[in-house]
Amino acid sequence: MDATYLFAKNFAGINYQDLPADVIEATKLQVLDFLGVALAGVSKDGVTEITELAVEWGGAPQSSIFSWGQKIPAPNAAQVNATMAHALDYDDVHEAAVMHPGVVTLPTALAMAEYVGGISGKEFIAAIALGSDLICRLGLATRPGQSIHQFGWHLTSLYGYMTAAAVAGRMLGLDEEGIVNAIGIGYHQSAGNGQCVKDGALTKRMGPGLAVKGGITAALMAQKGITGAKNCLEGVAGMYKVYHQGSYSRENLVGELGSRFESVNVSIKPYPCCRGVHPFIDAALALVKENQIEAKDVERIMIWCGEGTYGLLGAPLEIKAKPRNYVDSQFSVPWGVAVAVARQRAAIDDFTEAAIKSSDILDVAGKINIEIDPSMNRGDEIEPARVMITLKDGKAYTKQVDLPTGTPSNPLTFVDVERKFQDCITHPERRIPEVNARQLVELVTKLEEVNDVRDLIKLIVWD
Repeated sequence: MDATYLFAKNFAGINYQDLPADVIEATKLQVLDFLGVALAGVSKDGVTEITELAVEWGGAPQSSIFSWGQKIPAPNAAQVNATMAHALDYDDVHEAAVMHPGVVTLPTALAMAEYVGGISGKEFIAAIALGSDLICRLGLATRPGQSIHQFGWHLTSLYGYMTAAAVAGRMLGLDEEGIVNAIGIGYHQSAGNGQCVKDGALTKRMGPGLAVKGGITAALMAQKGITGAKNCLEGVAGMYKVYHQGSYSRENLVGELGSRFESVNVSIKPYPCCRGVHPFIDAALALVKENQIEAKDVERIMIWCGEGTYGLLGAPLEIKAKPRNYVDSQFSVPWGVAVAVARQRAAIDDFTEAAIKSSDILDVAGKINIEIDPSMNRGDEIEPARVMITLKDGKAYTKQVDLPTGTPSNPLTFVDVERKFQDCITHPERRIPEVNARQLVELVTKLEEVNDVRDLIKLIVWD
């Protein structure tokens, strides 16, 4: 039996009471984190333009655009909201699966909660937990032991279509057959590549939005009776055969399905940039704080990383140390280290169009070199970081970080995530009213008690 059927059975049959307590708490963290990063990205480049297009297209007033509040067709609203949340590259991540689950599951679930109406907090949590589990398992199963970056796929987008289809199908009340069809229709659209990262293109932040738009459309098509491929994961022309030449692990895909949920292995980001940069920022911050290093005293900085990190985030150095645009800065180990040394932090304001022209960061970045250390290769896992700072007086300090802050073994607490939320909502020009923000946090803390998730949505749109 194709794994598609097993996932559809999960989506149709598992309820809130079947979820372990740690999965419920992890999902609530995802919700608060998503809302913060989405509200922070409301007016970023690319987001403004896709919002304008969606409003121009118009259509049935089904679901709301965050912050602005215009009601448009559910697929289009979810597209805009997902783009907001991915704009800063600050959204949650599953490191081993190499993807961002929340930016697919949350905008889908919120748009559908408004479209369907009467969705309880418990049902909302269940749909998100099942969606996170699906998309993470799809990534975990892909080319086990290999770095996915070399094959060019952006897995969040690629698997986002099928995941959004399943989440939307669940919230529409589709049965197993309907969800299988929805996933199959989602598969027919599946796409997403990493060339946008290489070229510093805004399409990087557009991928999840395209996926959720396609996924919701797939579920609505299935509801109308349109059929999709049934064996779309393991069939002779299924995802793993067509997209990955048959290289996948069925155990990673469906092992302990229904009893083990990957939500508990999702990391919340403390810094607004690619997750692979985070261990290097952690290392650099530790060095400057533990040794009271000031940027003016630095002679040179040496960085060592694995081959996967180097190819995506370390080369070419002339671009990574002097970004062409802020997308480049979000995907640069040298830039992340330079920010940490120059400003002893790594915040939203350090990965902007203004920041990449800042002399304090550029001066430090110009002192950086980066090399591959084969011993740091980790295949399909996040790779460690090693940073050495040499001062003008000849003293040298080295730090290695194997797992960055925010991983399940070193997690952010709810208080940490609330602090990140409060910081996020101070950055956009269009800020959520303080009373709304306070009530929003309160609702998320007791999300399982909410009778209708539209009560939460009302707080993230305002006049």
